[in-house]
Amino acid sequence: MPSARLLRQGSGWRAAEYLCAAGPRDPVFEERHDDFSIAAVIQGSFRYRSETGTALLYPGALMLGNHGSCYECGHDHGRGDRCVAFHIAPDVFHEVASTLAGSSRFRFPVGALPALPRLAPRLARARAGLASASSGAADEFVIDLVEAVIGACSGSAPAAQRVSAIDSRRIGEAAEFIASHAQEPLDLEQLAGRASMSKYHFLRVFRRVLGVTPHQFLLETRIRRAAERLLSSAEPVATIAYDAGFGDLSTFNARFRRQFGRSPSAYRSGARAFSGR
Repeated sequence: MPSARLLRQGSGWRAAEYLCAAGPRDPVFEERHDDFSIAAVIQGSFRYRSETGTALLYPGALMLGNHGSCYECGHDHGRGDRCVAFHIAPDVFHEVASTLAGSSRFRFPVGALPALPRLAPRLARARAGLASASSGAADEFVIDLVEAVIGACSGSAPAAQRVSAIDSRRIGEAAEFIASHAQEPLDLEQLAGRASMSKYHFLRVFRRVLGVTPHQFLLETRIRRAAERLLSSAEPVATIAYDAGFGDLSTFNARFRRQFGRSPSAYRSGARAFSGR
């Protein structure tokens, strides 16, 4: 049996790293998926047999598991593997699937997906977010990955969704709340709860109404306000970054440079030189 190490968890999902040392002569055991699973193979290769058939998994491929289904993994050609798996609670998975695949009863029709180029950025963001992202960003990265995988399996794009007047009002109120509390730690579950919406529905509607995710909106608000303070005060950059809601100075500097093309200090100096101060 592989050893498991929990990497991170959120509301309706968890991620874990699995290390297996089994080889060709080791017995194969039947196991069961307790949730819907998307597992990225990092090292090694193995045979995966599930209700959807048999597939050979290799680095870069994704192993897919349906809630409640049994499966077996065998190492016919080598020893050991390492995977990072995202386990999605059925209620979260069904809600995403109802939009992406057109049915809340959707189940993965295949046991594996090859290393598809269009999935690589989503997978990279989700994995990186496990270690460094805020809870709100990690939620969004994982849901984005689930959307991409379901879309790849179902072969259909989500239908355009009309936003009701009530939902539009709720999103407007949520945006105002984020703007007025941007310096505080805010997560997706908290924001969705305030809007009386499920987490995925809130994320989908917010993104449709405003064109960005709640976390992106939060970061843009923080960066914009920090830039304004850089020009209007002589306070240290670190003080401005922490007051804006950034947890560490390096993250603030990197994000500021990406958006403004220069460091916060250079931005402040350049603006002052232009104004003659």
